[in-house]
Amino acid sequence: MNISTSVWLTIGVALAAAAAAALIGEAIALGVRRLGRKHEILATLAQRGRRPLAGMLATLAAVVSLGIYTQTADWQAPTFFVLKMLSVVFGAWLAVVAANVVQDVLMLRYRIDVADNRRQRQRRTQVSLIKRVVVALIVVVAAASMLLTIPGARGIGTSVLASAGLLSVVAGLAAQTSLANVFAGLQIAFTDGIRVDDVVVVEGEWGNIEDITLTYVVVRLWDQRRLILPSTYFTTTPFANWTRNSSDIIGSVELDVDWAVPVERLRSHAERFVKAHPLWNGETFVLQVTEARNSLVTLRVLVSANSGGELFDLRCAVREELVGLLRREHPEALPKVRLESPRAVSLPQQDGHRYRDARTS
Repeated sequence: MNISTSVWLTIGVALAAAAAAALIGEAIALGVRRLGRKHEILATLAQRGRRPLAGMLATLAAVVSLGIYTQTADWQAPTFFVLKMLSVVFGAWLAVVAANVVQDVLMLRYRIDVADNRRQRQRRTQVSLIKRVVVALIVVVAAASMLLTIPGARGIGTSVLASAGLLSVVAGLAAQTSLANVFAGLQIAFTDGIRVDDVVVVEGEWGNIEDITLTYVVVRLWDQRRLILPSTYFTTTPFANWTRNSSDIIGSVELDVDWAVPVERLRSHAERFVKAHPLWNGETFVLQVTEARNSLVTLRVLVSANSGGELFDLRCAVREELVGLLRREHPEALPKVRLESPRAVSLPQQDGHRYRDARTS
């Protein structure tokens, strides 16, 4: 097949238009990046959206330029098919970038580095899950749009985009375990059962909610291990949430001591120490005798802090202070195990012999 000069000219013009459009996209991104020196969001938008914007403009310029060629040619159909595919891909890419930037903006608005951050943590959890749902919908719509451009698959794309077809697909998949986790993740986000950075006790482990996705939840344990649980765990299994209604956390310190312990002396010293400690939030302090059995007495100190990490450090500090006080000033209060030697007990005579219990401690 001989390609005429007009065809080569059309292709050359299309390539030049695509290159010029890509350069315009790069220039736009560069301008937004310079404006972003004072606004971090603009810099993030320029960095993430530079490539999809340039690709989208180049694709649209190529489509417009090739549309000028009115004659029929064998190369037109496959070329326009590829360009349509690319336009859908770049459009979906731009939409995902926009969703991520909106999430970043909202995350900066709802900061959790404040004293009472319960509402902020709730909003951040919801924003994160909504963004994931939006990205999933963008991918589904983009895939359906690409199917619509394929003649043999237009029926599939139409059924996916149709509301009844989409609902039937979702309803059918909802019975599956994988999608059950997705619905559980949405339930977690909007029922406010757990939020990012909540302090929870799950599977006998204490930790913070680090991340909530559509299918699983990541719990950062106190020793920096990560416990990954499916979203359905938090909708079907009981667990403890220490920060459900407030970001303040109450923890306990327990000590086993001797009956000779001076409780009032210990209480006054612990109260002075806790009130002077920078990690105490000024809410809760209690020292009580919770058990008195056998040869030991159990003391429990309740203290409160603003976060799980601060509470852990405060509990350790209180424990160390009380142990040091007992060792320095009240060694008689350290735990002891008492053994008492019984008196010799005469046993009844057997076969003309008298037995005596000679047990000693």
